[in-house]
Amino acid sequence: MKIVFMGTPDFAVPCLKQLIDDGHSVEAVFTREDKPVGRKQILTPPPVKQLALEHNITVYQPKTLKNNDEVLGVLKQIAPDLLVVVAYGRILTKEVLQIPKYGSVNVHGSLLPRHRGASPIQWSIVCGDKVTGVTTMLMDEGIDTGDILEVKQVEITDDDTGGSLFDKLCLEGAKLLSSTVKGLEAGTITPKKQPEDGANYAPILTKEMGKLDFTKSADELDCLIRGFNPWPLTYFFYNERRFKLISAQKVCISGHKCGEYFEKDGQPFIACGEGTALKITEICPDGSKKMDSKAFINGRFITVGDTVNN
Repeated sequence: MKIVFMGTPDFAVPCLKQLIDDGHSVEAVFTREDKPVGRKQILTPPPVKQLALEHNITVYQPKTLKNNDEVLGVLKQIAPDLLVVVAYGRILTKEVLQIPKYGSVNVHGSLLPRHRGASPIQWSIVCGDKVTGVTTMLMDEGIDTGDILEVKQVEITDDDTGGSLFDKLCLEGAKLLSSTVKGLEAGTITPKKQPEDGANYAPILTKEMGKLDFTKSADELDCLIRGFNPWPLTYFFYNERRFKLISAQKVCISGHKCGEYFEKDGQPFIACGEGTALKITEICPDGSKKMDSKAFINGRFITVGDTVNN
């Protein structure tokens, strides 16, 4: 099948590789612009571009697809059988979506209609979901509202983080895309309209969303900590210094006010709501390297009995 691929980050790489390995003719790749990365701000191409160039695939990096005659001209000249979109980060116009013979397929990291939007993987953990997955759908002009083609469920474990779940879903997404493309070509897949019941939106993550509110239960905060790991991470303040809480364990301990720092059996804790607490296992105070619980206690960063975020 003749395909044009649109994608940008690591999540999209296994999907592009799968299409290549399946023997499809990937005629072109559309991706976001190169960006400065790291302390030295070295201009770096997106992961999808790097893979495309390794396979001598033509790469386009338009700033927008809206009212872009050049992009339309390229797509019409290629006349792809299928347009595959995976975490591209650009809005596709109706005119673009209608060019391919078999339509435009998107791989989305959730069980639609739950967690439509930009950050479905992280929010599935934050919301306490026990099951998530990947969905392939025919794209329309809405945000992740197109007809469902195929789905694959994936269990969320108690120790999953945004990073570990990302790794699981990007691999499952590639497998599902392979199945979907074959099914479309064979005419064996019947698109199903998305129900609106259970639909919600997973907004883009921001650093501000990671501030911990210790009046909430440790269960709820544990989900936030894991979902926001490895980025943007959760945090709290003590004496105007920020502490990034990378990982913690939820426990049931009463007798402490919310936000109180205490130590027990040589381990550091912060009290939460509903008679619970978080045992700090990995943390990074601003201006220091990340450290385990023992190093944190030895550093005497917080006075026992004091309240954080006050």
